[in-house]
Amino acid sequence: MSSETILKNARIVLENEVLDGSVLIRDGVVADIWPGGSRAGEDMEGDYLVPGLVELHTDHLEGHYAPRPKVRWNPHAAVLAHDAQIAASGITTVFDALRVGTHGAGDDMEVADMLKLAEAIDDSVENGRMRADHLIHLRCEVSAADCEDAFAAFGNHRRVRLASLMDHAPGQRQFAQLEAYQAYYQGKLKMSDEAFRLFCEQRMEASALYSDKHRQAIAKQAGERGIVLASHDDATSDHVDEALEQGVRVAEFPTTMEAARASHKGGLFVLMGAPNVMRGGSHSGNVSARSLAEAGYLDILSSDYIPFSLIQSAFFLGEVVNAISLPQAIAKVSANPARAVGLEDRGILDIGKRADMVRVRVDDHVPVVRTVWREGRRVI
Repeated sequence: MSSETILKNARIVLENEVLDGSVLIRDGVVADIWPGGSRAGEDMEGDYLVPGLVELHTDHLEGHYAPRPKVRWNPHAAVLAHDAQIAASGITTVFDALRVGTHGAGDDMEVADMLKLAEAIDDSVENGRMRADHLIHLRCEVSAADCEDAFAAFGNHRRVRLASLMDHAPGQRQFAQLEAYQAYYQGKLKMSDEAFRLFCEQRMEASALYSDKHRQAIAKQAGERGIVLASHDDATSDHVDEALEQGVRVAEFPTTMEAARASHKGGLFVLMGAPNVMRGGSHSGNVSARSLAEAGYLDILSSDYIPFSLIQSAFFLGEVVNAISLPQAIAKVSANPARAVGLEDRGILDIGKRADMVRVRVDDHVPVVRTVWREGRRVI
């Protein structure tokens, strides 16, 4: 039997306007949108209806699985805890980021852990436990000796749809300045000055040995398997040229205006962190996401490590950057990420699209997620 739901008295954020009106959901898709009210239906009380958010890069899952050093939580329970927070933040499609390639020295999660999480994601989806739609993003640390083998361990896993190429060695990209690397890693890993010096030397040697080799190998395999490819922390136009040659589609977290401009010119989707927007700058001292938005170089926002920052930054960006309307800001967390990875059935509220949507009330400039629907089914 056909299932129908009407949501009335809503401020509907469409692709190019905000419409005061009503939405008809039928069998999991948007069947109609019209201005004005309806005699029947659930009253949205003037709240916003926005498309379900699409998250391409979140490191949030690993924190549920490994909440403390040497502690491992049940992977199924970790996945469900992550899913609950993701959905409550208005995210209806999420690419769970799993690391590929390890260096030791406090970096103690290995490919076996990532495969357990991937299995738990797959099992939880298949058994209908998930609120959001979960896919997998492999974060490939190309300077690690085991990166290519770890990538191959995922074989043709059906949920792997995105892979990013990254090198966090000191002197590279995000950490071009050693001071920034020291501030981030030495405290995190609780190393003495001498241990940290040796660690840096080993990381730089590994980068010189493996980075280019693994970039090329993984880019080739991703192309063969239909996996969308992202570059990570590009700092120069040369980095962007390399990314374009390797078939990259998404430029994650460019660290300079130069790299963002070159990525935009090259037709890449430029992705920045929502926490960067909310904090007013990068925690590593790199380029501000707001400055890229003002320059017209920002396409996608990612929650990175704080799931709720995604919906928060979308409403905030429309307030602080004059050239960006609310529909344009919402597109950076819905339509644009969906298009970047080829998910054409979602990301906007339009007839025939998936009824992934979020009811939001803005209270003292803070968006409050009140209800979330995925494919027309209420999940929050």
